[in-house]
Amino acid sequence: MSGSYSDGGGGPVIESIEQMAAHLARGCKPREQWLIGTEHEKFGFTLKDHRPLPYEGEGPTVRKMLEGLTRFGWELVVENDKPIVLKREGASVSLEPGGQFELSGAPLESVHQTCSEVNGHLKEVKAVADEIGAGFLGLGFSPKWSLEETPLMPKGRYGLMKAYMPKVGSLGHQMMFRSCTVQVNLDFDSEATMVKMFRVSLALQPVATALFANSPFADGKPNGFLSYRAHIWTDTDNDRTGMLPFVFEDGMGFERYVDYALDVPMYFVKRNGEFINATGQSFRDFMAGKLPALPGERATIEDFDDHLSTIFPEVRLKTFLEMRGADSGPWNKLCALPAFWAGLLYDDASLEAAWQLVKDWSASERDALRIGAARKALKTPFRNTTLQEIAKQVLAISRDGLRARARLNGHGENEAVFLDDLEAIAASGRSPAEDLLQRYHSGWEHSVEPAFTDCAY
Repeated sequence: MSGSYSDGGGGPVIESIEQMAAHLARGCKPREQWLIGTEHEKFGFTLKDHRPLPYEGEGPTVRKMLEGLTRFGWELVVENDKPIVLKREGASVSLEPGGQFELSGAPLESVHQTCSEVNGHLKEVKAVADEIGAGFLGLGFSPKWSLEETPLMPKGRYGLMKAYMPKVGSLGHQMMFRSCTVQVNLDFDSEATMVKMFRVSLALQPVATALFANSPFADGKPNGFLSYRAHIWTDTDNDRTGMLPFVFEDGMGFERYVDYALDVPMYFVKRNGEFINATGQSFRDFMAGKLPALPGERATIEDFDDHLSTIFPEVRLKTFLEMRGADSGPWNKLCALPAFWAGLLYDDASLEAAWQLVKDWSASERDALRIGAARKALKTPFRNTTLQEIAKQVLAISRDGLRARARLNGHGENEAVFLDDLEAIAASGRSPAEDLLQRYHSGWEHSVEPAFTDCAY
């Protein structure tokens, strides 16, 4: 559920939809400047009794983690005198509502660099966590803690969201407090390229969901899904989630996405570091100076950026495209997701091959794949085949794209080395979640407690 938020009110007052579309178009950059940004979340827990880390207090806490990481050159950012974010060299560590620890990585040139960044971050986290008696878990959903057991982090917008979520869906609190994801942010060079990337990545997001499915447990037992995290998004808030069928329609572009965004109800306005409750109100009214939460005040570009960060479709457009369909997982999967998408979208031949694969899929088929992937992963039926066979084709396209990118590590290997584990999953047809379930029923003896060892970083 990641997103960065300004102090609000900055930048020019918005006069037109064209102005907002031009703001998104500022993301266009020459291909040689394209970068890869990777974000991942993880659950903190106490080593002693496998409880979630509280924000502060006795014993291991989220606050002690944040403060402990400053030894590695991270700078603390506070809200209401409480540390909530760390920043360093274009990267940040932030908190999701239930204390999930998120690394928002710096934009980097290759997946090799991304993997080095992830590895360095996890080493730093482990060094501090070991000292205070904490651990971190790589799963897509909290395996045993109830909502009541999960703490609320002291960030103003989370209180507003917590109150609003039950009004618009039945699973929003599950998303906020009990889910973890890995996401990838990618660039584009033009509106036409953005549209083609958007369409391909939306259509293929269920493939990522299936390959990375890693959330089969809740409340100490199997939950009936392989990616329960993905299922949660189907009933969180349908005004701001989903597969965006309009992206595949004629006329799609920056202005069309702005039109969509303006019809998504607001969460908040930020002024002077404070979050003003605007839940359910209209950004169009805000543009006209008629927002009930701030009568007479008109929206700025920074307000629009904040609003964009409260929209959660399977692929999200800002000044880059954000891939949002995968469960968090072990270290190697955190490196595999950026490789998967960069291979598909950052090479023209691969992007075209992927488009040819998906261009005749209907909106109802795309929705069925999204719903099916959450429950059955690679065994989801599709036309006369399964998502497993689609995944094999997609991974082959991605591998070709990474070979063509030819970004090599010190051993002369290209980024396709990060697809090896995904190709093994596709060949077997078994998602990571199915392997976890097999362990639960055999070696784990119907307990999720071993996950806190086997799935910890």
